[in-house]
Amino acid sequence: MKLLVVGGGGREHAIIKKLKENPSVEKIYALPGNGGIALDAECVNIGAKDIAGITAFAKEKAVDYAVVAPDDPLVLGCVDALEAIGVPCFGPRKNAAIIEGSKVFSKNLMKKYGIPTASYEVFDDAEKALEYLKTAPIPTVVKADGLALGKGVIIAMTREEACGAVQSIMRDRQFGDSGNQIVIEEYLEGPEVSVLSFTDGETVVPMVSSMDHKRAGDGDTGLNTGGMGTVAPNPFYTDAVAAECMEKIFLPTVRAMKAEGREFRGCLYFGLMITANGPKVIEYNCRFGDPETQVVLPLLESDLLTVMQAVTAGTLKDTPVVFRKENACCVVLASAGYPVSYEKGYEISIPGNVLPHVYVAGAAEKEGRLVTSGGRVLGVTATADTLADAVKEAYALADQITFGNKYFRHDIGQRALNCGK
Repeated sequence: MKLLVVGGGGREHAIIKKLKENPSVEKIYALPGNGGIALDAECVNIGAKDIAGITAFAKEKAVDYAVVAPDDPLVLGCVDALEAIGVPCFGPRKNAAIIEGSKVFSKNLMKKYGIPTASYEVFDDAEKALEYLKTAPIPTVVKADGLALGKGVIIAMTREEACGAVQSIMRDRQFGDSGNQIVIEEYLEGPEVSVLSFTDGETVVPMVSSMDHKRAGDGDTGLNTGGMGTVAPNPFYTDAVAAECMEKIFLPTVRAMKAEGREFRGCLYFGLMITANGPKVIEYNCRFGDPETQVVLPLLESDLLTVMQAVTAGTLKDTPVVFRKENACCVVLASAGYPVSYEKGYEISIPGNVLPHVYVAGAAEKEGRLVTSGGRVLGVTATADTLADAVKEAYALADQITFGNKYFRHDIGQRALNCGK
C-alpha cells in the first residue's frame, strides 16, 4: 500500500513510525514532513494547507490511503477533497472538523446537548465583551473562536489581564479572523486530562489517557507552549472517571455531531478537567494531540492502519483496539527562548540507540546533517512497567542528544508521580 500523511511535526512522525509496522505498507509520503521524518518516509515539499497540491500529488502517485493529521487542513476540507478523487482518508470532513475550528460552535453544541463544560458567553463586539468583564467572575478564560496554533486561549487571573486578552484578540487582531468572535468562560479547577479517541461516528474507543505539560518552565511556570512533554496513562483518570466520561461526554458528543448532520470519523480529542463537580470538557480537537500522540501510540498494541481503516469504513465496533498495560513518558527538547524567539540551524546529534525513541518536530536536513528549525525540536519517549521508570529512561535518553541552545523541562511526570500523595 502507498500511504500519504499530511503534516510535518512530531505527531506526524509518531503516526508514520506506527503505520510502518504494518507489513502491507510499501511507501509513505509525508507532505511536507521534516528532516527527521525523512528517515521514515519520503518527504514532499507540499504544505499541509495546500489542498490543491495535496490532492494533485495523491492522484499522481495513486495513493491508496491518506491520514490528515493537523487541524488546519482538516478545517479547510482536505479530507473532503481527497475523498472526492477517490482516496479514502483517516480524519473528519470539513463540516465535522468545525468542532475544533470554532469554539463558539463547540460550546453551543455542548450547551444544546447537555454535555458538561464551563459556563460561558459569546461576543462579536469588543466593547460588549469589555463591559461584561467589569462584573464577570475572575479568574476567567478568554478564547479566540478559531484556530490560533494552540495559543488562542488566555487564562486571565485578573480583570486587567482579561481586558488585555480582549484587546489583543479582537482589536489588535493577534490571531486575525480567528478573533472575530470570542468565548469568555468560567475558570475551572482540577487536574487536566487528555483523552484521544478513535470514532467512526457510532462507536467510540478511547485511547490511553495522558497528561500534557503546557508551560515552558519547571513547576508549570512561564508561558504556554504547544506542550513540553507528556505522560500516559494519567493517574487522575480513574476507571470511575472514565466510565462517567463515556456516559456523559464521549458518546453524547459523537451522537450530537451525528444529529447535527456532522458525523465525525477520525480521532476526536477530549481535553478534560476533573472538577469537584465531575469531569467537564475544556476543549475538543478534531485530530491527534501533540505531544500526546508521542506517548499514546507507542503503547498501542493493535495495528494502527487496521484501526484507522475501520474508522473510515465504519466498522470500528468489530475491530480490536488493544493498548499495552505500560507507562510512557515523552520529554520535549526545545530551542532556548521558545515559545517567543529562538535561534535555528544548530546541528543535532542523536546516538543510534536513542533514534528509535525519537520523534522529530522542528528539524531540517542541511547538507546531510540534521539541524534545528523550530521551537520544539524533538520528543524523546520511553515506555516501562512503571511511570517512574519511564520518566527516568526518557531523561536518560534525552541527555544523550546534543544540539546548540537545547532546552527542556526537568519535571515532566512529577505531578503524575505525586498523584495520591
